Amino acid sequence: MKSFLSKYSLFLFLLFAVACKKNDPVNSTVTEAKPQNSIRYAKGFEIYKHEGYSIVKVSNPWPEANKTFTYVLHKKGISLPDSLKNYTSLQVPIKSVVVTSTTHIPSLEMLGVENTLLGFPDTNLISSEKTRKLIDAGKVKEVGANQSLNTERLIDLDPEALVGYSSGSDTKTYDNLQKSGLKVFFNGDWMEESPLGKAEWIKFFGALYGLDEKADLLFSEVETAYKEATELAKKATTKPTVLSGAIYKEQWYMPRGNSWAATFLKDANAAYLWADSEGTGSLALSFETVMEKAENVDFWIGPAQFTTFKEMTESNPNYAHFKAFKNKNIYSFSSKKGKTGGILYYELASNRPDLILKDLIKILHPELLPEYELYIFEKLK
Repeated sequence: MKSFLSKYSLFLFLLFAVACKKNDPVNSTVTEAKPQNSIRYAKGFEIYKHEGYSIVKVSNPWPEANKTFTYVLHKKGISLPDSLKNYTSLQVPIKSVVVTSTTHIPSLEMLGVENTLLGFPDTNLISSEKTRKLIDAGKVKEVGANQSLNTERLIDLDPEALVGYSSGSDTKTYDNLQKSGLKVFFNGDWMEESPLGKAEWIKFFGALYGLDEKADLLFSEVETAYKEATELAKKATTKPTVLSGAIYKEQWYMPRGNSWAATFLKDANAAYLWADSEGTGSLALSFETVMEKAENVDFWIGPAQFTTFKEMTESNPNYAHFKAFKNKNIYSFSSKKGKTGGILYYELASNRPDLILKDLIKILHPELLPEYELYIFEKLK
């Protein structure tokens, strides 16, 4: 009898334990199948989607970052596992935000949430007419310079999320803002090496606004357009040589072979003369080195800030010796500006790499896009 009662008691205990596990929402979350990272191109962040919440990990917000930032974005009424309670958490969708890079603006506009923007550092840099109307109406406030944000102004604005950008590990301003109660989320879109990797950061904003499906769809459209343009470029019967950059303080700066800008040229089926250089940043070369290799170059794409041939020769008369200069085959992105001087390329190019690639194909292989009109680039005047 004692043996039977012992077995019966053990059965009731196990049954009770299983029932508690099934009815406990926290435990059920912990034991659910581990989701896969939903990001495919970007290297600097990951998103793991759970039932009722998402985990966003940002691992490369600035050069040589040695820390991963983990954010938990959850719906209202969701109980989070204890293992996540030490991370920055935020109820989504958010209804107000401050962003700190012009590359964040297109994501807000594409998602249709630009009206939630409360502040931005140096609003003159914003080119988009849609967001400029909000600025002119006083709905988007100045919040200082990016590396010295106006703490008092930000505390007064009290955004639900502050999307931060930093060029290095000195984040004292952001640390102080977090101590004041603001929720800071670092965005490292500018660190991505591939055009589609940069564009995929729209999913970061999609997670903040609870618009994951819309962000996925928007990115998918850009991805498809970019890949179609890449395939179109492969049909070109020529592969013109290309030079980029210009002289700054006696050094010629141009993209390295694995950089974002060089990838555009590769995908446009161009023969970028420094395509075999290693790395993702910029090369710094002497004028003589560039002249020796590129004197007979077919096209010059992105000559720094120059927008006219006159500006170039006034800066350095030796620019006129290049074949691309003589044939007037120099194209710049610096002439397309907003009404307060912001350069559209620095704002839109990250989100819409398909437009940049099509511009380059039109320049280098005009026969492939006979009806297309340049969107960002313009021929120097």
